[in-house]
Amino acid sequence: MVKVIMSGCAGRMGRVITQLALEDSGIEIAAGVDVVSAADLGYPVFTSFADCDVQADVIIDFSSPKAFDAMISYAQEKGLAAVVCTTGLEQAQLEQLEAAAEKIAVLRSANMSVGINLLMNLLQKAAPVLAQAGFDIEIVEQHHNRKKDAPSGTAIALADCINEAMDGKYSYTYDRTPLYEQRRENEIGISSVRGGTIVGVHDVLFAGTDEVIELKHTAYSRAIFGKGAIAAAKYLQGKAAGFYHMSDVIEG
Repeated sequence: MVKVIMSGCAGRMGRVITQLALEDSGIEIAAGVDVVSAADLGYPVFTSFADCDVQADVIIDFSSPKAFDAMISYAQEKGLAAVVCTTGLEQAQLEQLEAAAEKIAVLRSANMSVGINLLMNLLQKAAPVLAQAGFDIEIVEQHHNRKKDAPSGTAIALADCINEAMDGKYSYTYDRTPLYEQRRENEIGISSVRGGTIVGVHDVLFAGTDEVIELKHTAYSRAIFGKGAIAAAKYLQGKAAGFYHMSDVIEG
């Protein structure tokens, strides 16, 4: 049985994972941490990590960049593995995460779904072939109207995996409004849409002469992210310090 501290337990994803954990005999949420008090989750909830005195194996973090520093410090202090799903982290926080991986097992993913991680694998194979054939690359992501960060962490991760396959030759363009110039050759355009209750849509377009290839992932429920986070927590239990990825979880 993997015992979890749910960081951001009162949020949408925290509640989704709470429900999924009730249906999974291999995992138990031992406690939650959230600035919003929540007494209806079935486990003790603390408003800060400093107050949390519950023993656990792993932290699942679906909170916010503001809560990240306290979470990762607590994980290192208690020797807990950390599944970090929070997006919008600053560069200094990403460096802090890399340093933490020298002491504890860390898995960070901007998107926990199996489908998105398979899409990344496909993009790394497609990009070198299509780029050499002169295809331009654009990414369009869509999310609900309450999402604060833009572009999404997943959109950046998709662009990064393409760029990795292309030896880092691409730059990213997030907003063409202030530009009055034609599209540059080695760039990836990334556009954001916010509206309604869209869970998540990521569309990668390879636009060539007289043809377009489109690779698209649509999330219809947040449960896919929760299931991925739970699978990652199970995978990290007992793992040595280091930086792990969803590809490790998928490959077993």
